Amino acid sequence: MSDIIHLLPDSIANQIAAGEVIQRPASVVKELVENAIDAGAGHIQVNIKDAGRTLIQVVDDGKGMSETDARMAFERHATSKISSAEDLFSLHTMGFRGEALASIAAVAHVELRTRLKGTELGTKLSIAGSTLEDIEPDACTEGSIFSIKNLFFNVPARRKFLKSNETEFRNIINEFERIALVNPQVGLVLNHNDTEIFNLPESGLRQRIINVYGKNLNQKLLSVDAQSSLVTISGFVGRPDSAKKRGALQYFFVNGRFMKHPYFHKAVMQAYEQLIPPGEQPNYFIYFTLDPSTIDVNIHPTKTEIKFENEQPIWQILMAATREALAKSSAIPTIDFDVEDAIDIPVYNPIKEADSFKAPTVQLDSGYNPFKSTATPSSYSPSSSSASSSSSSRKSEFDWSQLYQGFESDRDAVRKDLEMMGEVIDTEANAMPEPVQPSSGGEALFADTITPCYQYKGRYIITSLKSGLALIDQYRAHVRILFDQYLNNMRQQKGASQQVLFPEIIEFTAAEAAVLPALLEDMRFIGFELSNLGNNSYAVNGLPSGLENVDQVVLIKDIVNRAIETGCEVHEEICESIALSLAKAAAIRPGKSLSADEMDHLIATLFSCPDSNLTPDGKTIISLLTDEELEKRFR
Repeated sequence: MSDIIHLLPDSIANQIAAGEVIQRPASVVKELVENAIDAGAGHIQVNIKDAGRTLIQVVDDGKGMSETDARMAFERHATSKISSAEDLFSLHTMGFRGEALASIAAVAHVELRTRLKGTELGTKLSIAGSTLEDIEPDACTEGSIFSIKNLFFNVPARRKFLKSNETEFRNIINEFERIALVNPQVGLVLNHNDTEIFNLPESGLRQRIINVYGKNLNQKLLSVDAQSSLVTISGFVGRPDSAKKRGALQYFFVNGRFMKHPYFHKAVMQAYEQLIPPGEQPNYFIYFTLDPSTIDVNIHPTKTEIKFENEQPIWQILMAATREALAKSSAIPTIDFDVEDAIDIPVYNPIKEADSFKAPTVQLDSGYNPFKSTATPSSYSPSSSSASSSSSSRKSEFDWSQLYQGFESDRDAVRKDLEMMGEVIDTEANAMPEPVQPSSGGEALFADTITPCYQYKGRYIITSLKSGLALIDQYRAHVRILFDQYLNNMRQQKGASQQVLFPEIIEFTAAEAAVLPALLEDMRFIGFELSNLGNNSYAVNGLPSGLENVDQVVLIKDIVNRAIETGCEVHEEICESIALSLAKAAAIRPGKSLSADEMDHLIATLFSCPDSNLTPDGKTIISLLTDEELEKRFR
């Protein structure tokens, strides 16, 4: 029997490694830019075409490579970052495993042009699918130029499962932003399809954050600074009033490396306890600096998860530092009694003030009667002669009985006319009007004799159905109704738009601006009119009818961020995401009082919906208390 175990060829082994390291075009950008930073580059330019499918080019002015180094860089586990196992526990660079370039070369056409600093001639190298095709001298600039073309050309299954260009480019932007936020000393440029997306010059940390996410963020950041023997924590946290339900900017960095850490996230959230509403998230940009030997960055292929030796003490330091930053801010107003320019309030002296002020007096004519044409005024003091003359002038002679002339005769005439028409008027009692019946969509659900609806605490509607007593959440019911209406408008490509007098200007981040073009057409069908002003800014020229009192900036940002979070790719899913955001913003708020007619109309419309029991995001609308349950409660 022949042996069945054999070694895999390097090309196949590299493709397997590429499956872990190179997941999408954004992974290529991350690896190449981090290598450029490790090479000491002061300026890096990234050029993208077709969201990385066609071209990913990274140009840096680092120290470059010799011909031998350029060839060795594409071998598996070839690296200049470490030389022994002990180096794994004192890492100060981004890449160290030596798999990035080998994995990229296994699934793409790679061209490298590099020149070592101080040399006159560089090297040009071409690789396709781990096969060296050409290597020759080249007159290029100092540094390196990596050009990655036709990513996953020899792995069609991987290329097939790439998302849309908008989604893939959004992931590239996310990786680019993470690198930019932790390397403010490096100038970075990002171009997509010959359009400049980012141009970030060298700057300080706070200015780099503002350059990436916009100047509006500047006033919302609070400095964090804590130093101890274990860790040094610096960075910024957002003011409590800048927290939002989705789209919050939350970043942790350790020794210049981005990481995800749910445990530390809880520390920050605990510091914001009682300061932000439940469900909202604050912004934060927090940087940890500590001994590399106390962390392990090699537990995840993408190195985004890091293991800490002293997690619990760092958690406590982080929470205390965040609370201190919030306490130093003016989030909670205080009274300062030591203000030098305080207003000088004079001291009240009752003895002195009594001499200069006299209490006012009011003179009344107690005998004045406006309903008497000849009223005899009461006696006046000599000093009130002017008041007497004024009072006499108001007593104009007027016969009030003239107002009622013909009243009885007119009423009798109207009564006779109504009797001739067969009308019967009951002047003894006031009959209650009949309750409004629901529409045909929910008519079968109601009892034969409908009792008036009752609103409880401005939030719930209680009504009687054939099967029992129904408690309806009015906000969720309205969300369900509006969602179906907006979704139907988008499917039929119609929607009423209300033009605004003064267009609002909205500034988006690069990630938000990347996904917005895929949403504009569907947003237009429900009434939004947005025009592109360039530089990731849009003007809101029109809104759907009924949203005049809604904060349009918050609403549109919520729609975009919801689409980013859900990662919608299918057109129908995008429409549903937009409709749900709009319905939640336009629905009646809990606490709003409704009339009987409004409650009846809401219930009837709800039962005409295809699904009246649950909201689009799966929350209960109706809670039914059956007749059997009621009987059990009174046994």
